[in-house]
Amino acid sequence: MENCVFCKIAKKEIPSNLVYEDEYTVAFNDLNPQAPVHILVIPKKHYASLNEVDDPVIMGALLNAVKETAKKLNISDYRTVINTGKGAGQEVFHIHLHMLAGRPLKWPPG
Repeated sequence: MENCVFCKIAKKEIPSNLVYEDEYTVAFNDLNPQAPVHILVIPKKHYASLNEVDDPVIMGALLNAVKETAKKLNISDYRTVINTGKGAGQEVFHIHLHMLAGRPLKWPPG
């Protein structure tokens, strides 16, 4: 998608601090971290939200990228969040998984 900031990051048109990359995904530090470690994992291909992903390979690749990112950063405890739709807090309409770590995380969040 032409004006999608995450597409531009995936294509390396916008600089970012990539912490992981594979054939299907990239992971980078969130610009507005909500925890000491806050990484976003996105597919390189544009999908507006989880509801749009129709490829099980991409679904698996996203979760694998989370796992590999955690392994690379030596993180064993983390929270993974996917906001789907405006009413659920999604602000950038390119599916992204939030990886939060580096402090105790309560449930429910607060």
